[in-house]
Amino acid sequence: MQGYIININNVKDEDLIVSILTSNNFYTTYRFYGARHSLINVGFKIDFELETNMKSSIPRLKDVLQISYPWIQDSSKLYCWQRFLKLFYPHLKDVEEIEDFYFDLLDELAHKMVKQSPKRAIIESYVKLCEHEGRLHKEYECLLCEEKILDDISIVRGFQPTHKKCSYSKSYKLVQIQELFEEKSLINFNEEEVEYIWHILLQGL
Repeated sequence: MQGYIININNVKDEDLIVSILTSNNFYTTYRFYGARHSLINVGFKIDFELETNMKSSIPRLKDVLQISYPWIQDSSKLYCWQRFLKLFYPHLKDVEEIEDFYFDLLDELAHKMVKQSPKRAIIESYVKLCEHEGRLHKEYECLLCEEKILDDISIVRGFQPTHKKCSYSKSYKLVQIQELFEEKSLINFNEEEVEYIWHILLQGL
């Protein structure tokens, strides 16, 4: 089967607990340390097998093969990709069976990052995630005062909209955020604006 590594924890003697998101499951697996093992890291897409053992509640990760991306050697893209995928662990860690949306979203994003700026591609994908989970606020009402936003708009964690005066955050033109939320596009955002939104995203999914 195939999946994305979204978390790795070191345990005794350099063994690892590896969390993997597949098309319909979230697996917590055990990886024994060994020189013959292939290199793994957060963000890697892998083909793998699981071995169950009556003595352990956690299946063993085995026969791992990395599935590479065209941009895997681009350190700036890999850095952004890994930071985004790490956010999936606290977001999904209590789920075992999962719909294929999340796996497909990452597949689509990995393809988009071949030609697109990583931060722009990730932000646009995150908007799709929020919409899928029913928490993309297209009514454009302020999270804090609950009044309609008619002109400049700010967004806070989870891309929740606020008035600038309510959250004291950087503001955008309402039409910009509408384009982001409704068309999943950052085409009318400059690099400074994208960078600010990127840091909002990193606060958590």
